[in-house]
Amino acid sequence: MLVLSRKPGESVTIGDEVRITVLSISGKQVRIGIEAPSDIAVHREEIYNKIANEQKTEATEDNSN
Repeated sequence: MLVLSRKPGESVTIGDEVRITVLSISGKQVRIGIEAPSDIAVHREEIYNKIANEQKTEATEDNSN
């Protein structure tokens, strides 16, 4: 894992298409902005895990038929 320090207004670029910018810091909360092409899904981790679990359940149900 790459660990970086960034201040509000500073960004990190991933590849040529994704930019993550620190918008603000308030106590223990950091607000970030993510710029990515519309064909790249961007989710909070808990939402991503929920989607992955639902897809896994659907695949399991499809295989049992």
